[in-house]
Amino acid sequence: MTEFDGQQQRRALTAAEQAIKTLAGGDTAKAMTAAARATELDQIGAYAGFPEAVAAAARGEGWDALFDVVGPGPLQALVAERRTDARGDGSP
Repeated sequence: MTEFDGQQQRRALTAAEQAIKTLAGGDTAKAMTAAARATELDQIGAYAGFPEAVAAAARGEGWDALFDVVGPGPLQALVAERRTDARGDGSP
C-alpha cells in the first residue's frame, strides 16, 4: 500500500478547482484535462466520477451531476457559484 501524500491530494483538489473554473469559463478542453488530472492525483477516491460529471456539464446536460459528485464542501460551493455564473440568470 502506498503511503498517503497530503501534498498530492491537495494538488488533486487544485486540479478539480481548475476544472470547475475553466468549465464555467467555457474552455471544455482544459476543464476535461484538469478533471482527468484530479482523478489521476486522487489517492482517496474523492474524485471518482468527476471527469464524467465534468463531461456531462460540458455537453450541456447541466451541472447537477457535478454538484452531486463533489459532495459537501468547498468544491460544492464553487460548483454552485460557477453554475450560476455560467447560466447567467441568477438561478442555482
